Amino acid sequence: MTIATASNLLSQEEALSIVESTIKQSQADGVFVSLNANESTLSRFSENQISQNISRNRFGLTITSYFGQRSASASTTELDPEAIAQTIKRAEDLARFAPEDPEWVELLPPQTYDRRTPAFDLATAKVSPLRKGEIIQRVCSLSSKAKVNGSGTLSTNVSLNAIGNSNGLMACDRTTEADFSFTARQDNGSSWSNCTAWGIEQLPTEEITEKVIKKAITSRNPREIKPGDYTVIFEPAAMSGLVPWVMWNLDARAADEGRSFMSRTDDTGKAVGNRLGEQLFSPLVQIQRNPAHPLLQSGRFFGNGLSNNCLDIIKDGIPQTLAYSRYWAQQQGKEPTGAMYPIVMQGSEQTIADLIAQIEKGILVSRAWYVRYINPRTLEVTGMTRDGTFWIEDGQIAYPIKNLRFNQSLPEMLANIEKLTQVQRCGSSVIPGCQVKDFHFSSITDSV
Repeated sequence: MTIATASNLLSQEEALSIVESTIKQSQADGVFVSLNANESTLSRFSENQISQNISRNRFGLTITSYFGQRSASASTTELDPEAIAQTIKRAEDLARFAPEDPEWVELLPPQTYDRRTPAFDLATAKVSPLRKGEIIQRVCSLSSKAKVNGSGTLSTNVSLNAIGNSNGLMACDRTTEADFSFTARQDNGSSWSNCTAWGIEQLPTEEITEKVIKKAITSRNPREIKPGDYTVIFEPAAMSGLVPWVMWNLDARAADEGRSFMSRTDDTGKAVGNRLGEQLFSPLVQIQRNPAHPLLQSGRFFGNGLSNNCLDIIKDGIPQTLAYSRYWAQQQGKEPTGAMYPIVMQGSEQTIADLIAQIEKGILVSRAWYVRYINPRTLEVTGMTRDGTFWIEDGQIAYPIKNLRFNQSLPEMLANIEKLTQVQRCGSSVIPGCQVKDFHFSSITDSV
């Protein structure tokens, strides 16, 4: 038996060579080429034992051909020259018959990207199944010892993204990522946590396991409280299920056309611009797009070629910019921004324990689950608490409570933030815990 220990990912030089060669073969007026190579692994465990271990290698080359304002795309998952040549021809044949795009914009010229190297961790790129098994074995051993049912995942991802076009744009990045998710259950008690890092050895798997086990045991036999408005302390993982919804809805076109909470309307309800520069949120809210943050160190460009540089989104509770697509920026005389991620929200030096100690009565929420729109225009959402919800009294966790459904305007939630904690990486975001006043719970749920 041979254990794979090395990554077979394309080198950056190889990827750029393929992109450049593809562009040279094109007969279209213009062409955009995107190459994505990915090696991912996933190990699952349940009932305190490993249940699945898989790895997957993927390659994709997408070619978009342009004839005037007509365009079409074709893709291949094969590297050989014949497959690439056929894909070029297919994209060109389709583009010749495609309808003209009324929102067409010309191809991007060469862009200036941050002069930094995204995190690429060799230990993660080369991690063996044996090493991952050792990590999971330790997690399962801790679960068995505590007599809880432990389940979760440990995954790694090694990616290469290269782009180029016939206007001279060319870029390539390599990144690594590791993720650990753990759920512990005992009787009717449950707890969960998740952590993500750019290197597998950065994941504090044992520390997380011990905390989750302890919380699962203390969450048993929850009591019922009445729905209503409460002061709530959200752990970072819970806030990471809510804050991104606000960022996703900072679209300039939707705001200008009256379809967003960022829209300004007159007395008749007609859209008359957007609410940039207004004090919409608590002065504590500071949010950036910052792929260079030490906990992230992610890619330097978006899939369409725009630069993913640092950008102030909300400063002192005041929105500073909206997300402008290339078309809408052209229409409005603005610069295109690219998307509003990755999200980095500023925190403080306080911990969750510090916040708990400072309130007389409130609720601690570990996780926001199944969040969905109620009203996209006002950004009111609904969702449930899950995996450990607790009543706080006189500065201490008093007892577990049954999970609650919330109906809440997220702009109002950000306006009602009173305190922040230290930040934590949650998926591709960096988020602090938050204390929020007057958060609305509408009913009790049967979720665990």
